[in-house]
Amino acid sequence: MKFINYLQSIAGVSIFPMISLFIFFIFFILLTVVVVKMSKSQITTLENIPLESTESNTTL
Repeated sequence: MKFINYLQSIAGVSIFPMISLFIFFIFFILLTVVVVKMSKSQITTLENIPLESTESNTTL
């Protein structure tokens, strides 16, 4: 029996893709709002994090 046959036997299975799409869009809309409202100084601080060297870790 194929996997699609298992899914067809579940009542109301067609709502799950819509819920996941809704969660996906809500997440990225909220992320966009947070980024747009972020101050310029906070953005500068975040973009300099990889360049700051607080500890010397040169061993690989």
